[in-house]
Amino acid sequence: MSIKDKYEVRQIQKEETYPWLLKKHYAHRKPSISYSFGLYDKENILNGVITYGLPPAINLYDICGEKYKKNVIELNRLIKNDDLGKNIQSWFVAQTFNLLPKPIVIISYADPNNGHVGYTYQSLNFLYTGTGGANKEMEYRGKMISMRHIKEPWFIKRGMVFDKNKTIDENFKMIGGDIIKKEQKHRYVLFVGTKREKKEMNRFLKFEVLPYPKGDNKRYDTSYTPDVQGLLF
Repeated sequence: MSIKDKYEVRQIQKEETYPWLLKKHYAHRKPSISYSFGLYDKENILNGVITYGLPPAINLYDICGEKYKKNVIELNRLIKNDDLGKNIQSWFVAQTFNLLPKPIVIISYADPNNGHVGYTYQSLNFLYTGTGGANKEMEYRGKMISMRHIKEPWFIKRGMVFDKNKTIDENFKMIGGDIIKKEQKHRYVLFVGTKREKKEMNRFLKFEVLPYPKGDNKRYDTSYTPDVQGLLF
């Protein structure tokens, strides 16, 4: 039995992804979500989710020039149950391309800090464009916070003293925060559209295309099982 005979992919409400993102995905936080998709088996049970949202950095919007500035989106979460069968993850991702508006420039990251190289993206012919994103994370009272959120207003909002003569990192350490150094993530890019659109987006791409990285993927704990009911028709 083929994968498409066992599973199907549907667009879902972003709220349906929250248990997967907060409990099962290693990041344990919700990203920006513009589109969300679910992987359903033939018993209408949800077995995985994919979310797309706005890129986290402003400079990513114009990676293919002004013409495609509004067409850039990030594949920011991908999580599924284990032991669903060979090639199911890449098939799941590929099916979502058919459900997205086009033309579109998809950016996604593989995090080496969590043992990811990006082999799913490589199997789908994403272009590898080097590393990018944050090189550190901030931890405060046991909670991980993206460095892009830690600016002066973050301190002021919480009634904390902010010394303008010190750096953000210095201010963060003064309140008892910890700064954790990270490897930058592997950055992948894919163009979805007509043959002409893909050729044009590729021509405008501002990143250098590099050989795929290699290494051993490491698994993380995905044993949490969301409370998922079958769909009712």
